[in-house]
Amino acid sequence: MVRHVLSLTSGRIAVAVLTLIALLAVLGPLLAPQDPLATSDHTLAAASGAHWLGTDYLGRDVLSRLLDGSRVSVLGSLEVALMALVVGAVPGILSVCLGRVFEWVTLRLADTLVALPFLLFAVAVIALLGNGITQAMFVTGALVSPLFYRVARAATLTVARSPYVEAALISGASIGWIVRRHVWAKVLPPIAVALAQTVGVGFIIVSSLTFLGIGVQPPAPTWGGLLASDLGYLSYQPWAPLVPALLIMITVWAANLLADAVRDVSGEAGRAFVNNRRARAHRLDRTAAVPTGGAR
Repeated sequence: MVRHVLSLTSGRIAVAVLTLIALLAVLGPLLAPQDPLATSDHTLAAASGAHWLGTDYLGRDVLSRLLDGSRVSVLGSLEVALMALVVGAVPGILSVCLGRVFEWVTLRLADTLVALPFLLFAVAVIALLGNGITQAMFVTGALVSPLFYRVARAATLTVARSPYVEAALISGASIGWIVRRHVWAKVLPPIAVALAQTVGVGFIIVSSLTFLGIGVQPPAPTWGGLLASDLGYLSYQPWAPLVPALLIMITVWAANLLADAVRDVSGEAGRAFVNNRRARAHRLDRTAAVPTGGAR
């Protein structure tokens, strides 16, 4: 699947952008030219050689704060996606295999989580457990998990009705073996699409919570927190919110672009895509093999 995704222009662009964002998360704090928490007397300074993106209302270097805050933003979105994957996909697969009672209970839980407003619920849980990004992301990941539950359940239902799965059950194969051998390979492509989409949703969630000051305590920098602080000084620096907003937008766009690329190369559409590429390559080979006629 990875090779097929990279064969698409959109897939290569999405992977390149997300790789760059991941490198910012890993190396950003090391690449920061100044201490992101150090204040100075040069408040709300314009861009210069010493401060490439200027300074904020406390004289802190904006570029350093953007680079340092990239780690929290990226890790928070990954925590949302992975939490939603574990809480949603596993029960979604097992709901088809473990009988009607487990199916009814998990369906009701998924419906309940869908009905809960994630922002208010996250605020309530953080008030009980403390203001931390990990608590906030785990809560929101659990609230996003019904997406994975329904995707995994729908894909598993399609596989469970297949003749080879019924034959395996009749022959005495265990549920765990059937899930590992037959179900998981069929369920993985739609889950990969949902995972890529959830990474983008996770960025929006992290940015929204940190914009409101939830999950990360100031003065720790985050992209959402920088966006919120810049909005209070638009009369002095009207261009300041553009950089964190563009970073968030580009990351979400790349995650959605990757989800579209994975969808295009998986399932029936993916098989048709691969077959068309093979047929086109075969026609080109045949055309190149035909000798051109010379003048008589």
